[in-house]
Amino acid sequence: MTDSTSLFNRHRARLHAIAYRMLGAVAEAEDVVQDTWLRWHEADPAALDNPEAWLVTVATRLSIDRLRAAKAQRESYVGIWLPEPVLMPAPATPEEIREFADDVSVAFLFMLERLSPEARAAFLMREVFDEDYEDVARTLGKTEAACRQLVRRAKQQLRQETPRHAVPRETHHRLMEGFADAMRRGDFHGLHALLNDNAELIGDGGGKVPSFASLVGGKRLAQLFYAGKRRYGDDLRVEVALVNGQWTLLRFIEGKLESVQSYETDGERIVRVLVQRNPDKLARVAARFEG
Repeated sequence: MTDSTSLFNRHRARLHAIAYRMLGAVAEAEDVVQDTWLRWHEADPAALDNPEAWLVTVATRLSIDRLRAAKAQRESYVGIWLPEPVLMPAPATPEEIREFADDVSVAFLFMLERLSPEARAAFLMREVFDEDYEDVARTLGKTEAACRQLVRRAKQQLRQETPRHAVPRETHHRLMEGFADAMRRGDFHGLHALLNDNAELIGDGGGKVPSFASLVGGKRLAQLFYAGKRRYGDDLRVEVALVNGQWTLLRFIEGKLESVQSYETDGERIVRVLVQRNPDKLARVAARFEG
């Protein structure tokens, strides 16, 4: 392995992290990393003052270009577009785990879809990857003042979304275990008790399988999950697993992964459920858990 390849591989995980958070799709993130590698292969690392900054800049700009194209495609997407769930190794310390779960959760990535490609890049670089505004400006080819404005407006826009609750990891896990148990037993009252009266379910079937674009009301959601148990009986299996850094429910029907369900809670009850049912987006998680 050459020094150039070794240097690139040291930063590969960071480049993938940037691209996935920008695009919300694993295959597209992998393409960005590969395209970055091709450009790196043509460059002269010895002539670069800061190879890592060069790689981050290239990966971010490629991600922006891809996101622009993806946004146009997503306008014709059937139903609601949700990010692709992905299995990721958890960081080592409790502090890193909390930060990791916050900035890669399905709910967070779904929220970022509201931002323009450049605003998303600026916000992620500054607020998630803790880059200086000088670095953000160099990467985006803008002035520092313009980048500060991009980040400020992104924060304002994101604050207008559903408030995010800071819930201890253990509390979230306990709620997920309780809800999974009620789902397995077909306990309508147990399901209903754990759902906020105004809880919302958002689903992504991608036009490939039926899915609710939006369903609101704790009782209605409880009836939906209860009906699943009534319909499939012992052929329905529910597991609690770490997906996108958070405790998530995986629902299997006849041994096949039917959905990845990401839950937002206020620490006491569930306030929103993001249900990924698009088979294309479930493939990687299914390969790990089915059977």
